[in-house]
Amino acid sequence: MSSLPALFVSHGAPTMAIEDTPTRRFLEGLGREFEKPKAIVAVSSHWSAATPVIGGAPTPKTLHDFHGFPQELYGIDYPAQGNLELAKRVQALLKDRGVEAALDSQRGLDHAVWTPLRLMYPSADIPVVPLAVLPGESGAFHYRMGEALRPLRDEGVLILASGGITHNLREYMIRQPDSEIASWAAAFSDWVLEQFTSRHDGALMEWETAPQARRNHPTPEHFLPFLVALGAATPNLPARCLHRAFGWGVLALDAYAFD
Repeated sequence: MSSLPALFVSHGAPTMAIEDTPTRRFLEGLGREFEKPKAIVAVSSHWSAATPVIGGAPTPKTLHDFHGFPQELYGIDYPAQGNLELAKRVQALLKDRGVEAALDSQRGLDHAVWTPLRLMYPSADIPVVPLAVLPGESGAFHYRMGEALRPLRDEGVLILASGGITHNLREYMIRQPDSEIASWAAAFSDWVLEQFTSRHDGALMEWETAPQARRNHPTPEHFLPFLVALGAATPNLPARCLHRAFGWGVLALDAYAFD
């Protein structure tokens, strides 16, 4: 089996699971772009922790971690199995890089995980191990987590980091799906693409200094998965932007592959 990429996808609003949009159609085809993985490590923007933690549930529940959305969403089940052996492998790889991580035997799959996976792999026949992000830690810390996970790519494991290139919920709530793209959101999305294409990893790790960074991310958890995927990339290889789109004028729905 050839080495799998690390992926970053923007999961958008929970309605991504049921609405026909360009990003939904992109995600539906994404799983066919490379070999089917043996397992998936899913870095979730909707699992924030104070210290590193890995999901070790044998049969993780489908979490409906949102409120006020169409009832149809609350009936969605993504019955993927967990993989305790892989969770322990992740734990060991992180420890080798000086990152001590705990196992959580109860953690389910939140919508940052099951939304893209349900579109990419609707059969739910690939084991999934979720990994939390740490909003109190730096971009460099998350990059180091990604570096630790890099060997998994040669073992048939897909690293799927799910968040959002931009994520300002207050701005999202006052707009419509077809709202004009906000200049400050476009500027940050363009900045990420420029740094990514040039492999300016150091600048991306210090993303808070980018133009309009805090307006696009009042809290950091939706950008941190991107840095884990970046850290898992092979150094100095050209990078690929797979998809660019906007929802509600302020949610950049970009996706990247880290070879």
